[in-house]
Amino acid sequence: MAIRWSAVKVSEAMDMVEEFVNQAAEPLEQARIVAKAASQIANLPKYMDTRLIGLTAQIERIKDNIKDRIKSVRASIPDGAIKRESGQPPMF
Repeated sequence: MAIRWSAVKVSEAMDMVEEFVNQAAEPLEQARIVAKAASQIANLPKYMDTRLIGLTAQIERIKDNIKDRIKSVRASIPDGAIKRESGQPPMF
């Protein structure tokens, strides 16, 4: 059964999303490092430390969640759809 949407366009869009995420990876990592360092400030109250630990964990989750969603979108493209759409014979 032929699909009506463009598997190639979806794949290309995910390539673009992944590129933007890769560009954002370094600033996010720097933000995580700064937040973690802030949790080491002398005499920091426990409630602040807890919030900073939560912030560092949230930054990691954001990166991981986006990568997982990209993988999920790619995995949802039917097998061989990109090759069929681009006119290439499927390889078995």
